[in-house]
Amino acid sequence: MPDTLSVTLSALADPTRRAILARLARGEATVNEIAKPFDISLPAVSRHLKVLEGAGLISRGREAQWRPCRLETRSLKAVDDWLSRYRRFWTESFDKMDAYIAELKAKEKRK
Repeated sequence: MPDTLSVTLSALADPTRRAILARLARGEATVNEIAKPFDISLPAVSRHLKVLEGAGLISRGREAQWRPCRLETRSLKAVDDWLSRYRRFWTESFDKMDAYIAELKAKEKRK
């Protein structure tokens, strides 16, 4: 059984699913509203929504006959937390590189 981070990253790997998340970041939407900009069938959109829901990235409500979808942030927060370790690494690496470049420039000026 894959870990939740792997499930989330797998769901985010598809550009259509990322576009769906971008749409839901603006607010709740029905399946028909989500499907409108895509040139794919409604069942295909529903399959994408099931993957996103399985990854905990969206939830579906129930209001009479409507099933609005909404963005859930907990899974995205877990990805951000995981990435933050690497972000710190790269930031520190770039800071070291900047300091080294400044040192080289200072040596060049002294010549």
